[in-house]
Amino acid sequence: MRVADLVTALALILVGGVVIADAVRLGTGWDSDGPQSGFFPFWLAVLMVTAAVIIGLQGVNRTSAAAFVTAGQLRPVLAVLVPAVAMVVLMEFLGLYVAAALYLAFYMRWVGRHSWLTIAVLCLAVPIVTFVIFERWFLVPMPKGPLEAWLGF
Repeated sequence: MRVADLVTALALILVGGVVIADAVRLGTGWDSDGPQSGFFPFWLAVLMVTAAVIIGLQGVNRTSAAAFVTAGQLRPVLAVLVPAVAMVVLMEFLGLYVAAALYLAFYMRWVGRHSWLTIAVLCLAVPIVTFVIFERWFLVPMPKGPLEAWLGF
């Protein structure tokens, strides 16, 4: 556990440091029309680095040599991680909406053991609702694939 705590703390400190540096570049103060772009990321990163330092100090003071994770504990983590990584890879080729629908279908059937009707309804509804919210209402372009191109988006 000690090594895992120290590695985690170091990784979080590095990520927090990158965020702090970029937030400073954007401006962390208060402007005439409100907070600058880096204000909230800066303070969130400061909190993250503070928490990571605490984790690191706890890791240094830890004397237990217990295993970080057992094979039985790793299995459910991988059951979530592997499909999520597959979705990210598929998103590059199929776009966000199709990849999300496939991920949702796979996960609902494999882990949740839901009925095919429930899976079909949600795997159509979730990407459509997400598309409407992000693409139409917020005007935020999301990664698209061949299906969206075929539909004219």
